[in-house]
Amino acid sequence: MKKILLLGGSKQQIPAIECAKRKGYYTILCDYLPDNPGQEVADKFYLESTTDKEAILKIAQREKIDGIVAYASDPAAPTAAYVAEKLGLPTNPYKSVEILGNKGLFRKFLKENNFNVPIAKDYTDKNEIIDDIKKNVYNFPIMIKPVDSSGSKGITKLLNKNNLEESIDFAFEFSKSKTIIVEEYIENKNKFMVGGDCFVVNGQVKFWGLLNCHRDIEVNPLVPVGKSYPLLVTSKEKIEIEKEIQRVMSLLDINFGGFNIEVIIGKNNKIYLIEIGPRNGGNMIPDLLKIIHGVDMIDLTVEGAMGKNLKELDYKEPNSFYATHNIHSNKKGRLKEIIFLDGLKEKIIKKVIYKNEGDIIECFDNASKALGILFLKFNSYEEMKNILEEINNLIQIKLEG
Repeated sequence: MKKILLLGGSKQQIPAIECAKRKGYYTILCDYLPDNPGQEVADKFYLESTTDKEAILKIAQREKIDGIVAYASDPAAPTAAYVAEKLGLPTNPYKSVEILGNKGLFRKFLKENNFNVPIAKDYTDKNEIIDDIKKNVYNFPIMIKPVDSSGSKGITKLLNKNNLEESIDFAFEFSKSKTIIVEEYIENKNKFMVGGDCFVVNGQVKFWGLLNCHRDIEVNPLVPVGKSYPLLVTSKEKIEIEKEIQRVMSLLDINFGGFNIEVIIGKNNKIYLIEIGPRNGGNMIPDLLKIIHGVDMIDLTVEGAMGKNLKELDYKEPNSFYATHNIHSNKKGRLKEIIFLDGLKEKIIKKVIYKNEGDIIECFDNASKALGILFLKFNSYEEMKNILEEINNLIQIKLEG
């Protein structure tokens, strides 16, 4: 039986483990959390950090694996590429994955290759940032981010110098490499950022799963709270976005795999590639895209990592309207129940709940604080728009006391 090593066993990563088992592969899981739910699904489990490249390499060598996947995990993606490259397994170049997985390296790559990019700089010294702010190196607003975090952790948008030091400390707190990036904020021309996933086969993007990326302005405007379809950009803008993303793939010699995308169309009508994560999207984006287009990106990811020849991807562009919504709270407490009211309840086609009654929940300041995900289908764009604008009023999160 062929063996596949999977990095990460959260609830969102379980579908990849289940997919590999359905394919008849022996599944080996690594995760640093002793209570991760994936270990109950996988055939074998190692309590090990997925960012420790050498430790994961030793496990891979010991188990004589045939493939490795970092499903929906930014921090683990370079590890998967490193191990695969060392063992001669299917992968994209480690250096390329490292560039895509590090915000600072990615900004540098974009600038060197004449993509549109905001003024940005990496820092390891807090005082150097403060000095540059005093010298007016940047125009406010600015973004302060860890170069190597995921799920919107440690990110702040600053309108002025107030809370600068707190924002710097916050970013450093979430950076494993203790490196953060400061960059000028890009004003979005449209209401939504462009998000979603794409899939590459033999160096060419063969599937475009582009979606509108929603935020909850009242709770945290920097954390994605869901996606919707169809994409609300012009045909010309969509073609330009696809052209720029394909140019990245070609320059970095990307051969195969799923990639998570965030793009802004600036008020100057320029395309800005915010992120091209070297992994499938979190918040169950591949599950939504399978519902919409019929393309199983989890299956493709697993089979690609195991060296299977991937066929041409035929997919549909349906006339229906779809969305996901990350259930979240604006306060901390002990969960009593989650109630979905009429008007929303009949639009739910699937729901995945992470939290149980009695669990402690926290305010939604990064993606890991979600309580679950709703998959929704609508009859019209107007219906989708109206319900998504009111969705916080259609979900009641009851806390004890």
